[in-house]
Amino acid sequence: MNTTQAIKVILRPHITEKTFTLIEKDHRICFIVDVDANKKTIKEAIKILYEANVLDVNTARTISGKKAFVKFESVEKARDLATKIGML
Repeated sequence: MNTTQAIKVILRPHITEKTFTLIEKDHRICFIVDVDANKKTIKEAIKILYEANVLDVNTARTISGKKAFVKFESVEKARDLATKIGML
């Protein structure tokens, strides 16, 4: 996977009050992803775009699109990435 393909998989971060709580409580960041993306491609895309190691990915289909809840190693890593992408 290259950077162009990764950009097509990860569309944007999903920012709500609940997602701020997820960062601090569960070390997770929520992204809106491509409808056809699977957990493996989401994990690869995060690694390519943000150079971060992902522990786990959970997905959910919603009215606003497909969401990926990405878990990181520690709250510091999740917080640093959230700051880097403009969530915090």
